[in-house]
Amino acid sequence: MAVYSLVSEKELKKFLLQYNIGSLVKFKGILEGIENTNYKLETSESSYILTIFEKRVNPSDLPFFINLKNHLEKKKFSCPKPIKDNEGKYINLINNKHCIIISFLNGKKISKVNDNHCQQVGKMLALFHQKSGDFKQRRDNTMNYNQWKKLFLKSQNIKYNKFDGIMSNISKELSYLKKVWPVNLPEGIIHADVFQDNVFFKDSVFSGLIDFYFSCNDFLSYDIALTINAWCFNNKAKFKKNNFFNLIKGYESLRPLTKMEKQNLSTMLRGAAIRILLTRINDYIFHPDGAYVKPKDPSEYYSILQFHQENNLGILL
Repeated sequence: MAVYSLVSEKELKKFLLQYNIGSLVKFKGILEGIENTNYKLETSESSYILTIFEKRVNPSDLPFFINLKNHLEKKKFSCPKPIKDNEGKYINLINNKHCIIISFLNGKKISKVNDNHCQQVGKMLALFHQKSGDFKQRRDNTMNYNQWKKLFLKSQNIKYNKFDGIMSNISKELSYLKKVWPVNLPEGIIHADVFQDNVFFKDSVFSGLIDFYFSCNDFLSYDIALTINAWCFNNKAKFKKNNFFNLIKGYESLRPLTKMEKQNLSTMLRGAAIRILLTRINDYIFHPDGAYVKPKDPSEYYSILQFHQENNLGILL
């Protein structure tokens, strides 16, 4: 979540006339995250989130995200519920940008991750994979290897680039991953963005998962790898072994990993590190002027990539 598009109180009050959710009491921008613009709305009836979609989200993908959340919500998975307007539509326009309103989830992100949190996150991710298993729509992963390569070339072509010193290693890693990326692992709907910003806890108990706008079809173990990288390293990119074992324990309490998934976990972790590293480099170099959010430091994920290049976590399972 973040704020790129500014909306005035007058504009919001007019916009909310399309909905039956009460009148606007107050609102504020949410600065966490990097992808879309988000506002918390408090109305005379309840609290909601207004999400305004920025460049990286294709409007044609919005029905997939909305239907997935509706599917999960009907299955009692704790996630935001999309809100219809007075005409029964979920998707609208504000300031000529596509947007939706979703329900507000109670809870908040945690600032200090412990073993218990990681076990709950692992179990939650397995539950997400199970509950979405019969979702009928499909969306290909638009942040796949081909997109990693495009982001690399785009960043490499900038004359002044503070990341020049690591580009050679990234290039070699991309070549390596192209050769070893598997083709026969269990697939399904993945969330692909289970970062701490997107997982809510209430009194240290998981209360909800948000931000489904990278969700797609891919290897389930790739989703696990993205989550391990986000939850099992501290802010100095130091590996936390107990977090790792507890996350895997939580996941396997509902869905045991296959032998092939364990054998290919190192590859998934390296690919997951490259995916975040390259998007962070791209966001750092091409950060839009006037955005009310600071781009995240790519060096954290370069250190995580280096760790996985030197260590195979799959052999620990």
